[in-house]
Amino acid sequence: MQDGLKLTTYLGERDRIGGRPLADALVDLYARREIRASALFRGIEGFGIGHRLRTARLLSLSEDLPVVSVALDTRERIEALIEEVAAITREGLVTLERARLLGEDAPARSGDLGDHAVKLTVHVGRRERALGRPAYLAVVDLLHRHGVAGATVLLGVDGTLGGTRQRARFFGSNAQVPLMVISVGDGGVIAGVLPELSAMLSHPLLTLERVDVCKRDGVLLAQPREPPALDEAGLAYWQKLSVYAGEQTRHDGEPLYSALVRRLRAEGAAGATALRGLWGYHGDHPPHGEHPWSLRRRVPVLTTTLDTPANARRWFEIVDSMTLRAGLVTSEIVPALRATAPGVQHGGLALARPVWTSRRRDGEGGGGPSRS
Repeated sequence: MQDGLKLTTYLGERDRIGGRPLADALVDLYARREIRASALFRGIEGFGIGHRLRTARLLSLSEDLPVVSVALDTRERIEALIEEVAAITREGLVTLERARLLGEDAPARSGDLGDHAVKLTVHVGRRERALGRPAYLAVVDLLHRHGVAGATVLLGVDGTLGGTRQRARFFGSNAQVPLMVISVGDGGVIAGVLPELSAMLSHPLLTLERVDVCKRDGVLLAQPREPPALDEAGLAYWQKLSVYAGEQTRHDGEPLYSALVRRLRAEGAAGATALRGLWGYHGDHPPHGEHPWSLRRRVPVLTTTLDTPANARRWFEIVDSMTLRAGLVTSEIVPALRATAPGVQHGGLALARPVWTSRRRDGEGGGGPSRS
């Protein structure tokens, strides 16, 4: 198990640097540096610090959809990228989050997750096989069978896997285009899954992150944990709220993800992004997703918003009021965030101290995979 960092950039499809798409420049950088795993995802709705709505639901607003770029590697290798990423992303949102990287050693490290909630992400290729079937299907079925609270498969359109670039093309098998299977569950349950999960994959790459499960299928389980505004060095903490729900889930007659994005925008949130999944489940519902013979798409959608902890409490009230019957809602502490727009900049990319470490030193317990 290694200490890692996840570098996430939220941008627009039309954003450019030096006459070329910014998203393409980011993946080029990750490929050049042979980053262990990265993926580029095209969103279906969202807005950023400039509060301009982008959505695939309206033709007039679909020409500049949100794009999310994720890069994952050891702390040292990601920190070596930060200055260059900051230089080329003059607008948009960039975050850094701590994660633990697991590979072949996953079974040996499966007993140290504690009894808190954990986010487990599995990185595989689109056509990678496990147990004689697509790996992502086998992974999701395993997670569901073990009682993990939910899982969502996101399909990238570009990225790196094992340090090699894998770009989706119209003509080609796209066998190794990166997929991320994001799951959330109790640490003990996740620990029980790791040995079997590692054994079924030929080259396992897994990450573990600390998360709080706040709501599940309309049942309020906990309020988002409230970190201090600043650490001892004066660096800010930020907070991410995530809502996992089906694309067909409705609120007042419109898709929940769209209603959430528009309500958060109207109330002044700093930004929100919705990503359409390929396959997944939450709660006791069976895994489901895209079928070529289906008349109705039953895919999962992941909607996220990031802001200060104080503002996140307000946004959670909105999320809570709009997820009365369905959805899985989680909260995470983000130790570094930089949001920029013309004439505006918030935050920075220096990592605040791990909040759980501070809590342990104060005698409050804690721990888990986000320690460093």
